[in-house]
Amino acid sequence: NLPNMDRFRRYKKNSTSDPFVTVSIAGAKIGTTFVVDNDENPVWKQHFYVPVAHHAKVVKFVVKDSDRFGAKFIGDVGIPTEELCSGNTIEGLFPILDSSRKPCKKGAVLSLAIQYTPVEMMKFYQMGVGNECEGVPGTYFPLRKGGRVTLYQDAHVEDGTLPSVDLDGGMKYIHGKCWEDMSDAIRQAKNLIYITGWSVYHSVRLVRRNNDPTNGTLGDLLKERSQEGVRVLLLVWDDPTSRSFLGYRTRGYMKTSDEETRHFFKNSSVQVIICPRSGGRGLHSFVKKTEVQTIYTHHQKTVIVDAEAAQGRRKIVAFVGGIDVCKGRFDTPKHPLFTTLKTLHKDDFYNNCFGTTEDDGPRQPWHDLHSMIDGPAAYDVLANFEQRWLKASEKRHRISIHRSSSEDALLKIDKIPNIMGLSEASFVDDNDPESWHVQVFRSIDSTSVKGFPEDSKEASARNLQCGKNILIDMSIHTAYVKAIRSAQHFIYIENQYFFGSSFNWDSHKTVGANNLIPMEIALKIANKIRARENFAAYIVIPMLPEGDPTGIVTQSILQYQYKTMQMMYLTIYKALVEAELDGQYEPQDYLNFFCLGSREVADGNVNNNTKEEDGPQVEALKSRRFMIYVHSKGMVV
Repeated sequence: NLPNMDRFRRYKKNSTSDPFVTVSIAGAKIGTTFVVDNDENPVWKQHFYVPVAHHAKVVKFVVKDSDRFGAKFIGDVGIPTEELCSGNTIEGLFPILDSSRKPCKKGAVLSLAIQYTPVEMMKFYQMGVGNECEGVPGTYFPLRKGGRVTLYQDAHVEDGTLPSVDLDGGMKYIHGKCWEDMSDAIRQAKNLIYITGWSVYHSVRLVRRNNDPTNGTLGDLLKERSQEGVRVLLLVWDDPTSRSFLGYRTRGYMKTSDEETRHFFKNSSVQVIICPRSGGRGLHSFVKKTEVQTIYTHHQKTVIVDAEAAQGRRKIVAFVGGIDVCKGRFDTPKHPLFTTLKTLHKDDFYNNCFGTTEDDGPRQPWHDLHSMIDGPAAYDVLANFEQRWLKASEKRHRISIHRSSSEDALLKIDKIPNIMGLSEASFVDDNDPESWHVQVFRSIDSTSVKGFPEDSKEASARNLQCGKNILIDMSIHTAYVKAIRSAQHFIYIENQYFFGSSFNWDSHKTVGANNLIPMEIALKIANKIRARENFAAYIVIPMLPEGDPTGIVTQSILQYQYKTMQMMYLTIYKALVEAELDGQYEPQDYLNFFCLGSREVADGNVNNNTKEEDGPQVEALKSRRFMIYVHSKGMVV
């Protein structure tokens, strides 16, 4: 029995409220229902299972009316957290109160049920990780057993540059060469090569060995493979600041080379979709749509190919991780600054922190993590690509193709007998020391993929969260929380950024950085302190975000990272005081942040002259030092 809040009710017959409900705690939104159009008595029947790590006195269910220009507050229901801590289910009909704390309309009630389970009561989080681990339940893609995984540090590792690592059973860890393995996989593909990227640059060289015939560019290689009958599909983020019009191309603020790549493959058999972020349709506000399309990106980096399998058949192999096949990403653990400008990094100079050139340097060192998945989980990576390609094809945004329909471009794997399906994918016995259990996680919503379940119960079973008329796969966040809660001795993280849990900052609480990761780590450490157990968290991030160090975006990120660290250290300090251990230990005994740098000794081949008289480039030339840009997204517990 909700009130009619529709702006146009005077002009549109039978027009009334379009209600939806948000669930929030400590000002952070943790759940949203679908919008029910034109209905004063909506029925949702939606279920939410969400982790919480908030300090709050009440959980709020806020009823709103959706509108193209935003959402209007109708009323809310508050459930005190003190009542929830009993562990009992609280359910019933609750009056919906307006801002004056009176019923928003006579008889307006919200039917709900809510239960809180303390983490200590959930044995699931006490199991830790290891052979008995069953992965993260309730996510879109399940745990797949019997696969193989190759891990990569940086795009290339030269022989002998990293320490030898001993494994169980007298085995030695072999450091892989990511881009060379990727090049080999592309060259050996017989049926398909599917690539996604924030950026894909046709002029990049995957192999950089002297006098090697495979030293050509990625673009030429993909054209060659496509001409040989391999289906080559590229799905690249469309930077809204780059444009191509009447032969004129603007590079774009993010320098992703999307227009250059599209133009290079034009009139070839390589099929390219330059795909923007979509703000959704229907009742999304115009402001929200514009924000999504302008600020957010597609950030997946995958290369999917068919590879040789047993008995002359083919299988799917997927490269997944943080490294785009684009300019500036080729690096080694040596992270040179100046000495490779005319050799290894010739025509591949990149420094997005300040203006400099390949004649002067320094280049921006790039540290990253990547992987190759061989086995059942590779088919989930393929499914993700297919879902995204179908959605992007549906939109038909600036597409360069030869076929009548880009949907037809996807090979139907189940119709090709020579390619193994998921049920036939190679299975490695659990007793094999090279056997991996692999689960694919992602962060994506239904504006970017096709095929999410329409039934709300099925969506809940896969832990798909609701936005306003969209479904969101937040499985990567769920996996991080599960891993942190399961950690017993340490947490190691490498990430391009590190800020979140803004609901617990001392200020700027409403910036919307509501991911739980920082708070979960701080609470994990606090619990270990109370139990008087040793625990350590190590977090590696860049010294500065990319971009102008004095710019407003960079300074905002630095401020948010500072607020995050401050909040974490304060939480740990309070736990030490509570346990009366503050005289023995300090927060840095449990939590530390690190930045990486590279330094090079000058040699006779380095140009120490520059047209600049002062500034960061001059300082870098004098000191021979520069930060290593950590772009990884990895965690080990």
